[in-house]
Amino acid sequence: MGDVWLRTISNGLVRADKVTEIGCSRGSLHEEMGYSVKVVAGGKAHPLIDDSDLEGTMAERMEHARQMLDALLKAMDAAGNGGFSTVISHEPASGRWRLTPSSDLAPGVEVPGVEVPGT
Repeated sequence: MGDVWLRTISNGLVRADKVTEIGCSRGSLHEEMGYSVKVVAGGKAHPLIDDSDLEGTMAERMEHARQMLDALLKAMDAAGNGGFSTVISHEPASGRWRLTPSSDLAPGVEVPGVEVPGT
């Protein structure tokens, strides 16, 4: 089994096995719009999604964020069972999590990856 990494919104990588907490909150820019998804590793929060454009009531936005958390957990399970080192990243255009073998990643190279079913 390979390592699983999570790509942050600043393009950093966090080892999934070091994550101690996964959570969501309202968008950081506007209370009336958006949501964010963050992981905590080594006592530091690492944002994976910060979507300040999602409209709707607080309850609707938090439900969407919870669905993104569930999808992230599915992606982490799928990546952990893949047998090779994998990077999980959020694709804002599709709103899905993408699994990409870490060996395929290189600066300036577009990698197709695999979308996780059910995300």
